[in-house]
Amino acid sequence: MLYRRGWFSLRQWVAFGWATLIVFAVAQGFPIAQLSVQGLDVSLTFWSALRLCWDRGYYGVSVMTGLVGFWFPLVQIALTVWVMQALAARRLPPDLARILRLLQRLTPWSMAPVLVLALLVAIVKVAGMAQLQAGPGLVGFFVLSFMMSGLGRWDAHALWREAEDAGMASISGAHGRGAVCAACGCVQAQPASGHCLRCGAAMRHRRHGHDLEVWALVLAAVIFYIPANTLPVMRVQTLLGSSSHTILGGVVELWQMGSWDLAVIVFVASVLVPVTKLLALSFLLLRKHVDDSRTQQQRTRLFTVVEFIGQWSMLDVFVVVLMTAMANFPGLSRIDVGPAALNFGAVVVLTMWAAMRYDPRRGWDRLRLARQAEDSHAR
Repeated sequence: MLYRRGWFSLRQWVAFGWATLIVFAVAQGFPIAQLSVQGLDVSLTFWSALRLCWDRGYYGVSVMTGLVGFWFPLVQIALTVWVMQALAARRLPPDLARILRLLQRLTPWSMAPVLVLALLVAIVKVAGMAQLQAGPGLVGFFVLSFMMSGLGRWDAHALWREAEDAGMASISGAHGRGAVCAACGCVQAQPASGHCLRCGAAMRHRRHGHDLEVWALVLAAVIFYIPANTLPVMRVQTLLGSSSHTILGGVVELWQMGSWDLAVIVFVASVLVPVTKLLALSFLLLRKHVDDSRTQQQRTRLFTVVEFIGQWSMLDVFVVVLMTAMANFPGLSRIDVGPAALNFGAVVVLTMWAAMRYDPRRGWDRLRLARQAEDSHAR
């Protein structure tokens, strides 16, 4: 795959990274919105929403959304800036390999863009319940989503390439050919020690996730998916009474409110995407026979789509957490997290984990072996 650094120099990217950290602090520290109902005021921040869920006993949902919406994005930005600054100063930290392996593992679980979309959906849903005024945190989140997209081009492999180009890391291919390190992208001969000669990561010919392990994760996701769609994802209590809402019920509610565009987005992210991931992974696991390279290319593209859409299913879980804090008016209204929220979060985690354990290169291995067998028979 070709790569480019963009128009910025490395020092400009370092400044951009520090600016991203500042915007992150604004988004997380300042109010996202101010809500008022009959003299009662609520100041919403993402951290206050997490804390309210924790105080009400929704520990699993609070921890899950806190990790993917706060801690993992923060660590991703901090590690990227740290390594870029070290490269700009031409002083690599001694534990660079561990830092970049950690960055590589955390990046798929950093879901700040999903949280931004969830903010928009939650605001539309609550707009009819309270008088709402946007705060600086909301602007910060929207700016943060774009800045993290830009900073995201500096993943672990890009940082290793920068170190290589600067002469601070061994050049890919300098130690032979035949194997590629998944952690740093270094091409080398298969090392006798079984560890990468550049970063020290364990090198395996293929990912060590067996098909049975992927099947177990997929089936576990299917089991959690049933209560995630049948049980209520949130419970609403007002002076007019109480009601329970499922995920599909939330989609219908958005449609009836006239926000058909958001209804479509929520339906795609919360219903269509999980089903697509489960069906696609099942198809890839069942259809092992490969007729030609074109068929395998199509299956590889299908797997790429599954990996890309993985985190967007967390949208509804974020929405419920945010609405819990936005409608917290004692004596007037209250929204509680329903049991479906944690089940749905488990579906997202399990499907993403299954995609990480599945290795599409095994299909190319089977195709190569089939062609070798045909050539031997032809001789």
